[in-house]
Amino acid sequence: MAFHEVRFPANLSFGSVGGPERRTEVVALTNGFEERNTPWAQSRRRYDAGVSLRSLDDIGELIAFFEARQGQLSGFRWKDWADFKSGRASAAVAYDDQPIGIGDGVTTDYQLIKTYASGAEAQVRVIAKPVAGTVRVGLQGDELAEGVHYTVNTTTGVVRFASAPAVDERITAGYEFDVPVRFDTDRIQVSVASFQAGDVPQVPVVEVRL
Repeated sequence: MAFHEVRFPANLSFGSVGGPERRTEVVALTNGFEERNTPWAQSRRRYDAGVSLRSLDDIGELIAFFEARQGQLSGFRWKDWADFKSGRASAAVAYDDQPIGIGDGVTTDYQLIKTYASGAEAQVRVIAKPVAGTVRVGLQGDELAEGVHYTVNTTTGVVRFASAPAVDERITAGYEFDVPVRFDTDRIQVSVASFQAGDVPQVPVVEVRL
């Protein structure tokens, strides 16, 4: 699958509607109880990019981006304004926002992840598209220097250490990140008259698995 390492214009995604979805299969039993199961280990995010369009210039920018991706053909980066940081939305990125691994003295590559916890339950999300220049990494409570102690692959979200962290050393990271997505349509229909009257086009965007 083609993927373009370019972000959908952030000024157009701001104000868009969307978020995570799950797929749950529910079977009602004859005794009134239910059996619930899910074929998805991870949630999938959907957005509507049309909601945030405010002018004809915005539509022009959208169409140019859509054409360059050839509709659904190529994926791209999307900034989810409701969830784009390793920590709290109101806080600055910190090197100890998220635990990403424990050293074993051998492994040098660690995947960026984000853990969503509530009570005793938690879900771990792989972060494959960190934003360049925002990744901070810590080891045993001390911040490391990018380019000296580690490097970051911003197309995969893998942190590579210059030397393997020692056994039981705690590895943490903080970052901003994008969602890998594609357009969920091969058609954009716009009526200038309707748009000026307040009727915006629907432009569905869906997360892709990498």
